[in-house]
Amino acid sequence: MTAFALLMLLSCRQATVPEHYSDIKMLPKIYPEYDDVTVPVNIAPLSFELRLKVDEAVVRYSAEGVDIVCGGVKACPDNDEWRALAEKAKGKDITVEVFAKKDGKWMRFNPFAIHVSPDSIDSYLSYRLISPSYVAYEELTLNQRCLENYNEKVIVDNMLCSTEAGGQCVNCHSYQQYHPGRMQFHARQNMGGTVIVYDGNVEKVDMANDSLLSAGVYPAWHPWLPLIAYSTNKTMQAFHTTDINKIEVLDSESDLVVYDVEHHEVATVEQGKDELEIFPFWAPDGKYLYYCSAHFEYKNNNADPVEITMRANELKYNIYRKAFDPSTRQFGERELVFDAASVDKSATLPRISPDGRWLLFTLGDWGCFHIWHRDADLWMMDLKAMTGDGTAEKTERGGAVEAEALNSDNTESYHSWSSNGRWVVFSSRRNDGVFTRPFIAHFDGNGVFSKPFELPSEDPDYHRQLMKSYNVPEFMRGPVNLTPQQFADVLKSKATPVRYVRRLKASSTTP
Repeated sequence: MTAFALLMLLSCRQATVPEHYSDIKMLPKIYPEYDDVTVPVNIAPLSFELRLKVDEAVVRYSAEGVDIVCGGVKACPDNDEWRALAEKAKGKDITVEVFAKKDGKWMRFNPFAIHVSPDSIDSYLSYRLISPSYVAYEELTLNQRCLENYNEKVIVDNMLCSTEAGGQCVNCHSYQQYHPGRMQFHARQNMGGTVIVYDGNVEKVDMANDSLLSAGVYPAWHPWLPLIAYSTNKTMQAFHTTDINKIEVLDSESDLVVYDVEHHEVATVEQGKDELEIFPFWAPDGKYLYYCSAHFEYKNNNADPVEITMRANELKYNIYRKAFDPSTRQFGERELVFDAASVDKSATLPRISPDGRWLLFTLGDWGCFHIWHRDADLWMMDLKAMTGDGTAEKTERGGAVEAEALNSDNTESYHSWSSNGRWVVFSSRRNDGVFTRPFIAHFDGNGVFSKPFELPSEDPDYHRQLMKSYNVPEFMRGPVNLTPQQFADVLKSKATPVRYVRRLKASSTTP
């Protein structure tokens, strides 16, 4: 703990609430905005700072006769005291009072509530920290943060393998059912390959094959089988000159494959003519593979990066699914789930709640890389509304509704569900339009989200000073225990080759 943090905590213990003050009929201006948010009972303390010029400030958090009093414009409760307070307030509220002294007089702003849900949250969150630029990508890390306190550790440090002679990028980390001991991530360029951790075995595999467009890109673990679905993509970047969205990421070609972790075999799942398949995701019961696909016909029938760049605003991705038999490992025909193109939109990143009912996805005007699109918002669909043929009921938005409580005037993109289905985390650029920050929101199980709150930090000003973006936030049941150096050693090792097959072997594994 830094000396500054220690002083702040001591200040919280020693401060006293003023006896005489006048009430101000307005909420205090604070950052982060934690008024009227719903938080899990096991979340780290919600520290915040007063964004007003005052001579002194005191903040009191209280619930059921228990108080925490913090002095100074930064309110930073002690973790143990906060845990005790949150436990007292479980299923109820923490009342927050902000007192400020200016020109020798104390005033109290309108108190606000922090609602404490009895629904806990997974103890860890992982993400990629990267500069929000298309060139400064080498100095990046995969990190994990304990959500019950402020402890953060590096999982993978890209600079341990990146050199002046050969650059590298790591991305697309994912886990099987929130299990930190079953994970994967990609390394591109120098020492490239896919690193897979599975029940103590750690290896780098080379999925590049003449029968595939590329190695696996966007991953999705099957809920219990040792299978990972991937899209394979020929990806490129383009740049706008007048549009408010400056950078574009496009695929000139893309398909779907499934990789068998145990047998080092990969097979094609979907390779539709004039189709660009991307972003696979398994239903929690393991019996459907959801994904996105855009119909695009090249004028000369050959993939042309220049042509698709010039016609990029025609790319409208729909959401589909394919039935899957876990015993035979065979897929059925594709079914349309959400027809985004029919409403002149593009849908990406389908994620299904653990109970199998709710489909959360990102919706934008066009394209597949919505993190660069300011129009991108989160939308939701109740899969109970699916008709017998697998399509959505015929409504104005094809059975989907905007998750209004989650959205802002800026980008909302990557998102994932907690293991109990009561929380979602998503990346948002609502603060400044440049840096993505993780926001968390409660879900009541019946289609209603609470007001999202920003990931708490020990110093409430931390995110306004951090010059990195959080990408692909993923919940985990616990920490990854391998060190960055261990992962670097694996990346420097020779990759295991992958064999292309027509059909995957039948399964002997049961859930």
